[in-house]
Amino acid sequence: MKNSFRQWVGIPKMRVGTVSAARTLGVVLFLGAVTAPLAQATKFTTLYNFTGGSDGGDPEYGSLVQDKGGSLYGTTYLGGTSGYGTVFKVTLRGTETVLHSFTGGADGANPYAGLVLSGHTLYGTTNYGGSGNGKDGHGVVFELDIKTGVETVLYTFTGGADGGYPFAGLVQDKKGILYGTTWSGGANTYWGTVFEVVPKTKKETVLHSFDESDGADSYSALTLNPTETVLYGAATQGGSGGCYFGCGVVFSLTIKTSTYTVLHRFAGSPDGGYPGGTLALGTSGDLYGATGTGGASGNGAVIKLVPKTKKETVLYSFSGGADGDYPDGSVIRGKKGELYGTTYEGGSGNCTRYGYDGCGVVFKLDTTGEETVLHSFDDSDGVNPVCGVTMDSKGNMYGTTLAGGSHGYGTVWKLTP
Repeated sequence: MKNSFRQWVGIPKMRVGTVSAARTLGVVLFLGAVTAPLAQATKFTTLYNFTGGSDGGDPEYGSLVQDKGGSLYGTTYLGGTSGYGTVFKVTLRGTETVLHSFTGGADGANPYAGLVLSGHTLYGTTNYGGSGNGKDGHGVVFELDIKTGVETVLYTFTGGADGGYPFAGLVQDKKGILYGTTWSGGANTYWGTVFEVVPKTKKETVLHSFDESDGADSYSALTLNPTETVLYGAATQGGSGGCYFGCGVVFSLTIKTSTYTVLHRFAGSPDGGYPGGTLALGTSGDLYGATGTGGASGNGAVIKLVPKTKKETVLYSFSGGADGDYPDGSVIRGKKGELYGTTYEGGSGNCTRYGYDGCGVVFKLDTTGEETVLHSFDDSDGVNPVCGVTMDSKGNMYGTTLAGGSHGYGTVWKLTP
């Protein structure tokens, strides 16, 4: 099986005991001052513990989506009846239902990202599988009817000019068109694409092929502007800077003309490196996101980018201690402009079972740049919350952890401020 992004850049994915985990290696650290996190009273609830069996295991980077009744939907990279991952539903009472188990064949294998919910239809991608060229296939775009449980493959990647290995999820416009990125493939073979898929016709169109100088190896979902004319995204590598294959970029793409523009090239320090997760769009059109490394201390950063001026600002640099370490996932904006997200490691929780300096945190960043740790994970309630945060209308937050929990295969959790 082809290596994941972490393995490709020297961040190996490994199993510790029965737990899937990853550890960022080889990052040059830089000294910098960090604001100490504040304590805040919250209620944390584990809604579900994955067993790694038929119910699924190792939910990766995709944030959860929620229906009008409050039920949560997501994917697991492993588990299911064939071991190739699942699409699942978890109610607020903690009841889990597997809606689809991937077979590793034409229907796809190992979904890495989250889902889009439209009516009673879920849309997503799988990292592998499909009937394309290659031993394990190069991934698919699929839809799943929640009511019937029927999965339909909308497009199968070949790994060639059309792209291959979609790590990221999708975004959908009002016309129903889906947009996403692939980690490899494209006109330049290795560096990936930005693509669209029309569900009605099952037609895929490559809107841009990365060439390393303008970005490479994206595992971030895209963001649509309010008029649905421009896509914003991040390429995890490429561009420039002192990182392996470049430190990544933030870009815009005008859909109608396929005009691609690099808005920022990361240097690693002090501006950040390896941007991951979906960018959040502010009311003024500003973009907010997280970088897995870089920042003042080399442990990742939360950034703001103004597309019109291409000005990038580091809002917060993680120290790698109690405040968190390596924010791999997406950030979201609250009603007052505050930001919420997760870090892969760090925090004050006990994580000796996994050999980490903290199992990760859920954090809040206010408009002044002051960080508050809302929850520090420990060995029992979850490890490595890489998915980002989903928030309901009442301010409750939901997410998953890649590992940990009762069985070591990850959890679904709820956090009430």
